[in-house]
Amino acid sequence: MILNWAAALGAEVLKTLGGIGYAFRMLWAVVRSSGGLLRRPRLVTDQIHFIGNYSLLIIAVSGLFVGFVLGLQGYYTLNKYGSEQALGLLVALSLTRELGPVVTALLFAGRAGTSLTAEIGLMRAGEQLSAMEMMGVDPIRRVLAPRFWAGIVAMPVLAAIFSAVGVMGGYVVGVQMIGVDEGAFWSQMQSSVDVWSDVGSGVLKSFVFGIAVTFIALWQGYRAQPTPEGVARATTRTVVHASLMVLALDFLMTALMFN
Repeated sequence: MILNWAAALGAEVLKTLGGIGYAFRMLWAVVRSSGGLLRRPRLVTDQIHFIGNYSLLIIAVSGLFVGFVLGLQGYYTLNKYGSEQALGLLVALSLTRELGPVVTALLFAGRAGTSLTAEIGLMRAGEQLSAMEMMGVDPIRRVLAPRFWAGIVAMPVLAAIFSAVGVMGGYVVGVQMIGVDEGAFWSQMQSSVDVWSDVGSGVLKSFVFGIAVTFIALWQGYRAQPTPEGVARATTRTVVHASLMVLALDFLMTALMFN
C-alpha cells in the first residue's frame, strides 16, 4: 500500500516537472520567434486592440468602484486618528503599489486570458495549428508570439488606467461627497508618492504579471485537448493558475522591493 502510494506520488511529481520543463522550452521558443514581428508589427497591434481595448471597460469600471471603496474605508480609518487629510496619499499608494497591478492582472486573466485560451484551444481542436505546420508556417511565431507581446504591452497600460480611475474615484468620495479638503488631498499625494519607488514598482509588477498571465493563457490553450471538454478545462485552468501565480509573484516582488 505504501509502495503504491509512493509510486503514484513519484509519477505525479515527474509529470509535473516534465510539464514545467516543457513550458519553459515553449516560453523560450516564443521569445526566440519574436524577432520576425519587427517586420510585421500589425500582428502585435491587432492583438493589443483585441486584448487591451476589449478589456478596457471592465478595468475602468472596476477601478472606479475600488477607488470609491478606498475613499470611503480610508476616510473612516484615518478619521479615528485625525489624519483624514492623508486620504489622497492612502488611495494613491494603495492603488499604485498593490491594488492597481494585482486587481488588473486578476481581471485580465478572467477577461483576456480566458479569451486567448479558448481561441488557441479552438484552433487546436479545429486542426488549424496542424494545418499551419503542414504548410510550413510556425504556429508559435505566427499565433503565439504576437499575442504574447500584446499581453505584455497591454497589461501595464491597463494597470495605469485602473490606478488613475481609482484615484479619481477616491477623490469623488473623499472630497466631493465627504468633504475632505481638496488641496490637502492632492498635495499629500503629490509630496509623498515617489515616481520610482511607488509608481515604478507598480509598473514593474504589471509588466511581470503580463508575462505570467499571457503565457499561462497561451500555454493552456496550446496544450488543450482537442475536444470541447478539453478547451473548457483549459480555460478554467487558465483562471486558476494565473490567479495563483499573480498572488505568489506579488508577494515575492513586494518582499524584494520594500524589504
